[in-house]
Amino acid sequence: MYLVDTNVWLERLLDQEKADEVRNFLDKKPAKILHLTDFALHSIGLITVRLGKVELFRQFLRDAFLAESVRIIRLAPEDLGAVAKKVEEFRLDFDDAYQYVAAEKENLTIVSFDRDFDRTSKGRKTPAEAIQE
Repeated sequence: MYLVDTNVWLERLLDQEKADEVRNFLDKKPAKILHLTDFALHSIGLITVRLGKVELFRQFLRDAFLAESVRIIRLAPEDLGAVAKKVEEFRLDFDDAYQYVAAEKENLTIVSFDRDFDRTSKGRKTPAEAIQE
């Protein structure tokens, strides 16, 4: 089971350099084993709206949550102390630490292009690496 980081979803949505790698990952892995944090969901909304791509965000919502069954993970306020601890322990940004704690709490593999996760004990897999599992 996977926690798919914000940058992976955006890579595909914005049709960036590694969009085909993400498309392949999403085609091969069933949505029911994919997870997304509420923080990532809001970040995707913020970025797509800021880029003037509101309809793209709507389409993402339809694809991920109506047509598919990607699961949303929310951290409770009492989990945020653990986020602060991971910021210090692994020198992560808040958003990465949030993702990390969510993955740790749910025992998920992080799928990300962000190399900052390589400094952590959980590590990460790229979409291409996750396909091999």
